[in-house]
Amino acid sequence: MSLVLIAAAAFLAWIYLTLARGMFWRASERLIAAPAPESWPQVVAIIPARDEAETIGAVVRAHLACRYRGAFSVIVVDDLSTDGTTEAARVAALDQSVDSLEILSGEPLPEGWSGKLWAVHQGLTLAQARAPEAEYFLLTDADIMLAPDALSMLVSKAEREDLSLASLMARLDARGGWAQLLVPAFIYFFQKLYPFPQVNDPNENLAAAAGGCMLVRADALKQAGGVKVIKGALIDDCALAKRIKNLTPSTKIWLRLADDEAVSLRDNRSLSSLWNMVARTAYAQLAYSPILLIGTLSGMMLVYLAAPLIVLTLAWHGNLTAFLYASFAWGIMAYTYWPTLKFYHRPPWEAAFLPVAAGLYTLMTMASALRQWRGLGGQWKGRTY
Repeated sequence: MSLVLIAAAAFLAWIYLTLARGMFWRASERLIAAPAPESWPQVVAIIPARDEAETIGAVVRAHLACRYRGAFSVIVVDDLSTDGTTEAARVAALDQSVDSLEILSGEPLPEGWSGKLWAVHQGLTLAQARAPEAEYFLLTDADIMLAPDALSMLVSKAEREDLSLASLMARLDARGGWAQLLVPAFIYFFQKLYPFPQVNDPNENLAAAAGGCMLVRADALKQAGGVKVIKGALIDDCALAKRIKNLTPSTKIWLRLADDEAVSLRDNRSLSSLWNMVARTAYAQLAYSPILLIGTLSGMMLVYLAAPLIVLTLAWHGNLTAFLYASFAWGIMAYTYWPTLKFYHRPPWEAAFLPVAAGLYTLMTMASALRQWRGLGGQWKGRTY
């Protein structure tokens, strides 16, 4: 393939992504306050935790300080932690309403389950026994701190729009050079993979959620079969969203970017933290298919890497036509990346470095496949799936 054809293909790919991919790049889907419901439904939060002593205290305090006018309780499921997670959760609750918190010691992991979903399943079982009238479950992570009004805003939105699932993509830690480069890009790629406007459209088949903060109707979760039907899923949030959205043609789910309503406390300053997060599930996202892997790697190189390389090597190849196509492609790429960078309070010039982040994510995807082929896929918290 000639240099001009490669550059033109990259340019056309960005025209398509900009105009025909649900306008994902606008990063405009946010949580906006809705009118309060006439009565506030009962909510139970389920927090699975495995070796989360560093963050569980702040998370529990934030949940118990929630300004919610309905009945609200929290269940922390300690998934066989060895670092004092239970003690940290109990200490955090000392100055709060202890009656609204229950800490459950998890049972050993059965075969075929992922650790997180097994913990969530145990928490849901307890919640259904303790609060059989609960209308919603808040499924969240042990590193996600909610703002005081976040739950009220989510419930108001769900009640007003009859949502079966309302989810917030938490604001991730973007401190340090690696995180500044890779975290906004991660959010950008997630939006491209699952354009939020299409996810939120009941007429579209696309479904996704962000597992750090999911408010799900109890009856919809029961109708979908609970989490047992996806017990081995590593990308459990999107799998659950798909099950729920497919319940009926009119079932509605909802996904938004969180400003300060949900914030992740997980430290992303090291490259290894981000690398392991992506490598754990990237190949699972491709259904463990070598064909999809080859297609994805080829697509990443064409869409994100070809244009910058052609622009930067003009002096070597001297092809002005290819240079112009590639320049336009790189320019459109940067333009579409800017709204996500702005969301993370980053300067616009960093948009030019999206290809660098894309190159690293391409390597992470390759690493994910290599881990799977070596029998080390899905490693997380001392477990290999």
